[in-house]
Amino acid sequence: MKTIPRIEAPEVELAQVSRALEGAAPEEIVAWAAGRFGDGLVLSTSFGIQSALMLHLATQVVPRIPVVWVDTGYLPPETYRFADELTRRLDLNLHLAQPELSPARMEALHGRLFEERNVEALSAYDRMRKVQPMQRALRDLGATAWLSGLRRDQTDYRKSLPVVGAQEGRAKILPILGFTSKDVHAYLKAHDLPYHPLFDQGYATVGDWHSSRPVGADDENERDTRFGGLKQECGIHLPQAVEAPASASLH
Repeated sequence: MKTIPRIEAPEVELAQVSRALEGAAPEEIVAWAAGRFGDGLVLSTSFGIQSALMLHLATQVVPRIPVVWVDTGYLPPETYRFADELTRRLDLNLHLAQPELSPARMEALHGRLFEERNVEALSAYDRMRKVQPMQRALRDLGATAWLSGLRRDQTDYRKSLPVVGAQEGRAKILPILGFTSKDVHAYLKAHDLPYHPLFDQGYATVGDWHSSRPVGADDENERDTRFGGLKQECGIHLPQAVEAPASASLH
């Protein structure tokens, strides 16, 4: 990769870097981010179906990178055990982000929002239990840049994302943006890394227990298995001024 100069205007620098890093090896992209942002670089994870890939990739380059995990309080038991397994195996520098309201208190004050069949209620749930905890964690860690495992082949929304961009005043770096499911499988196999346990039960994506199910024969898209197909974007990876489109993807 050619040397990339620092430019004073952040948006110009990030656009130039993104063009230069398009098609680069994921390890090279992480190394650039670590050199550019230093202690301001963090990694987010959901401990989802394929999360072991990004956790392994990033910690091979930056062993003690802060890893932010949003625990909504509604995750399946398998996710908590999977998180514990990977945290020990990869010696993760894990930072737990949790909502201000416990599940019981939220339900008492606002009802079981996840049971309502409308996007507004689901979005309110996501803001309280996912988006706000993530924003607080990034702020508390002093994050200036954020690594994430989003991929272009997942949804139409992600097809337009750059390798290096910005979200809410922070650089957003997506090292495996160009990966396919086949690439993910090859990486996990090469490094003897596990899928989430629910993968073997037919899950292609998993979040909260109440909003995830295995892929069915009639599903046109694996993302239809989240939130009953009503919405697929929890909001963590969207600028907060943008309303989540129905075709966007879950984190």
